[in-house]
Amino acid sequence: MSFHECGGNVGDDVHIALPNWVMEIGKTNPDIFFTDREGRRNTECLTWGIDKERVLRGRTAVEVYFDYMRSFRVEFDEFFENEIISEIEVGLGPCGELRYPSYPAKHGWKYPGIGEFQCYDRYLMKSLKLAAEVRGHSFWGRGPDNAGSYNSQPHDAGFFCDGGEYDSYYGRFFLNWYSQSLVDHGDRVLALANLAFEGTCIAAKLSGIHWWYKTASHAAELTAGFYNPCNRDGYAKIAAMLKKHGAALNFTCVELRTLDQHEGFPEALADPEGLVWQVLNDAWDVNIPVASENALPCHDREGYNKILENAKPLNDPDGRHLSAFTYLRLSPCLMEKMHLLEFERFVKRMHGEAV
Repeated sequence: MSFHECGGNVGDDVHIALPNWVMEIGKTNPDIFFTDREGRRNTECLTWGIDKERVLRGRTAVEVYFDYMRSFRVEFDEFFENEIISEIEVGLGPCGELRYPSYPAKHGWKYPGIGEFQCYDRYLMKSLKLAAEVRGHSFWGRGPDNAGSYNSQPHDAGFFCDGGEYDSYYGRFFLNWYSQSLVDHGDRVLALANLAFEGTCIAAKLSGIHWWYKTASHAAELTAGFYNPCNRDGYAKIAAMLKKHGAALNFTCVELRTLDQHEGFPEALADPEGLVWQVLNDAWDVNIPVASENALPCHDREGYNKILENAKPLNDPDGRHLSAFTYLRLSPCLMEKMHLLEFERFVKRMHGEAV
C-alpha cells in the first residue's frame, strides 16, 4: 500500500505524485506536508501531524489510509480469497518506509549528510509544544537550533557532536517525542491495516541508515526518527510495536559490507553490518518474521555472499533466518552473461543447493 510519492530517490526513473486532490489541499494548507527548519515543504508524503486532524475534506489522514485499504481489499477480494495476495506491505512514510523524510535529494541532501529534523509543520509543532507543557518545561516546545543542515557532519553540529545537546535533558526529551511520534504513526496505521486485511499477513519496511553508525550520536538515524545513539537501542520499541500487530519487518541494506563503505566514504563512519545485526536481532528477539532486500544494485559475489550470511546466520543456536528476500532489481545489467551466472548461483545457494 503506497501512501507516498514515487520518484526522486536512488533508482527511481519514474515520477508519480500524491493524488491531485491531496496536492490541491496542500496549496492552501501546506502544513499537511513535512517541513524542515527553513520552512521547506516535502510533498513526498503526509506529515503524521495530521493523522488525527480532519483536514482532508473532512477526514483525517488515517481515515483516508483506511478507506483506501478497505477499498483495495474489496476490489481484489478474489485474489485474497485464493491467496494469490498472501501479504500486504503497508506504506508508513517516504519510500513506503517507517521514517521521517530527513534526507530528501530534492532539498539538496547528498550522502553522507546527517539530514534534518522534519517536525516544523504546525501540527507536529503543536504536538511538541503540548508535550513540553505536560513535562513542565514549556520552553522545550521547539526544535533544536544547532542541528546543522542536510549535508552537515555530526562534529559540525552542536546538537550531534560528541558530548552534544542530543544527550542533554532537553535533547533526550525532544528525541523521545520525535521518535515516539514515528512509532505512534506506525501503530495507528497498522492497527487499521489489520482491520482492513483481516486474515492476511501485513508487513512494514524500515530503511537501513548506516552512515554515522560508528559515532556516538548516530545523527542520521536521529533525524530519521530512530532514537538509536550508542547508549540506547532505538529499534527495540519499533520491533515491539510490530509484534503488537503481528506485522513482519522488511529491512534493507543486507548486501552492504562495512569494509566497502570505509573504502568508498571513510569519513561517513558507516557500519551497515553492525546496523543489520542490531535490527535483525531486535526483531528476532520478539519473534516476528524478518524479510529483507538489497539497498543498492548488487551483481557481485561479495554482495551476494553478504546477503546469504544475513539470510541464514551461521551457528545460530535458534536457527533464525530471513523469511523472504526481495532482489532489486531486474535490469539490462543483470541480464549480462556474467552477472546472470552470478545471480543464478546466488539463487541456488539461497535455496540451499551446494554450488
